[in-house]
Amino acid sequence: MKRAAEASEGVLAGIGSTPLVELRKVVPQGSARVLAKLEFANPTGSMKDRMAVAAVEAAETRGDISPGDTVVEYTAGTTGISLALACAAKGYGLHVVFSDAFSDEKRRTMEALGATVEDVPSDRGRITESLIKAMIVRAGELSAKPGHWACDQLNNRDAITGYLALGEEIWQQSNGRVDAFVQSVGTAHSIHGAARALRRHLPALRVVAVEPAESSVLSGGPTGSHRIEGIGIGFTPPLWEPEEVDAIEVVSSEDAMAMSRRLAREEGIFAGTSSGGNVVAALRVAEQLGPDATVATIMVDSGFRYLSTGLYG
Repeated sequence: MKRAAEASEGVLAGIGSTPLVELRKVVPQGSARVLAKLEFANPTGSMKDRMAVAAVEAAETRGDISPGDTVVEYTAGTTGISLALACAAKGYGLHVVFSDAFSDEKRRTMEALGATVEDVPSDRGRITESLIKAMIVRAGELSAKPGHWACDQLNNRDAITGYLALGEEIWQQSNGRVDAFVQSVGTAHSIHGAARALRRHLPALRVVAVEPAESSVLSGGPTGSHRIEGIGIGFTPPLWEPEEVDAIEVVSSEDAMAMSRRLAREEGIFAGTSSGGNVVAALRVAEQLGPDATVATIMVDSGFRYLSTGLYG
């Protein structure tokens, strides 16, 4: 009889080593194989667990944060939930700047994990540049208080290192068969971190970024409002490195949502809207590369976070 694995130390040991699966139903004949990394298998149900722990532990190493301190972050919710997990496990407080533009499930999850959540009101529930910038300003005010540390995800380079393992896992799990990597852009940390790890093995890897069609600023388009939570902040992320990306695909909110529903019903993959956008773009790349290639992409978070938004209504 096979011996059971020993128990790991604490919940943070459960981050990473998520499954990589091949999409079977939504990929047309004649296209490349498409692999999806199921990041909703992380403890909070999203890839952001990786960056949250990397950012907090780097701050601990530098002495930027001490026992009993409070972490401050502006967030669409996913990073906030992951930071709430890390802070609960490590004994820090967390004060989150959030908004009514994002799902109520995210708010309730952050609060359940012990975070203090305050809102910056949106313009009729729309995700816009002005909303994100107002959230950033409020978080800056809070982090100026004694005993408070600003995670500041958009400018936090430590967060990128949290995704190096993501790329390494994709390479190992695919048996070194990845020709292209497709990922949506919020902070840009995940696309840069994972791609850097993959390119250590394959310098010729094709890296494709995904952004909302309604706010395609990375492609040179105008800022605008959209409904793909967690990406498309309406301005160029401070740590965005365009030279590390070979192409950018724009995906509309409607197409991303429609693909999320297809993934649930046809593949049994229950994920959020940005994951649907990733697959829309990955299928375009798969068609371009043809049947002998392999495209990898990310299922960013769980569909359970979006049941109140109408995505699965």
